[in-house]
Amino acid sequence: MPQIVYLNGEFLPIEEAQVPVLDRGFIFGDGVYEVIPVYSRHPFRLQEHLRRLQQSLDGIRIANPYPLDTWARLVIDLIARNAPEDQSVYLHVTRGVAPRDHAFPKQATPTVFMMSNPLLTPPREQIEQGIALVSAKDNRWDRCDIKAIALLPNVLLRQQAVDAGAIESVLFRDGILTEGAASNIFAVAQGVILAPPKDHHMLPGITYDLILELAAADGIPVETGKFAEARIRAADELWMTSSTKEVLAIVSLDGQPVGDGRPGPLFHRMYRLYQDYKNRVMRQPS
Repeated sequence: MPQIVYLNGEFLPIEEAQVPVLDRGFIFGDGVYEVIPVYSRHPFRLQEHLRRLQQSLDGIRIANPYPLDTWARLVIDLIARNAPEDQSVYLHVTRGVAPRDHAFPKQATPTVFMMSNPLLTPPREQIEQGIALVSAKDNRWDRCDIKAIALLPNVLLRQQAVDAGAIESVLFRDGILTEGAASNIFAVAQGVILAPPKDHHMLPGITYDLILELAAADGIPVETGKFAEARIRAADELWMTSSTKEVLAIVSLDGQPVGDGRPGPLFHRMYRLYQDYKNRVMRQPS
């Protein structure tokens, strides 16, 4: 079954999808995106992802090309046109095609692209043994709450982790935890989950929200605030979360063990809660 994508009103094989070179997404990185995991053909928190897409579009002043119900219908249609039961749907909206000029074009039609790939969740080894991360200075722009396609700083920060044989970079801005290069970061201290605030220095993760909801429902205390690097390095547990990585235990930071160097008890509890949620909400027949 060929991979089918959506481009500007048409479903077609990915090999046939073409975007003009003067598209402002290509020239300036002038656009936003979303990534939506799909379990058993059920998109994960679709309305929340679409609301975040709207917030990102508002943040860079692109009029949403579709109402939310149209987006939802297109996502469901794209899922149905591709083979895997579990997918990762990527949505991409740019300001459109126009002569190269930094100022917004007076007339341009947004470019809308969507594709679906097989959803690759973490391997069992990472879940059971945990993962290694490195730290880095958060040198990105000041509007990290916008899910912009201009991701060069994130790319460089992620590559810094790869070069060190790690999975991800934990970012600190002025000595305060923000997030990962492509993830949210949580800490655990004395049985309390420490969560950075949802401000303009971090992307408001959909999985981040679910982690806090699951914690509240299961009676796990949460403290939200700005946490100094020293407190994070001294934490009993560290976690990484994202739509595709779900929740993973960080057992090493900059070559030093986190806690006792193994996934901690609260991670195991949260991992079970997360999988129970998936099975209860996402894996049920329509």
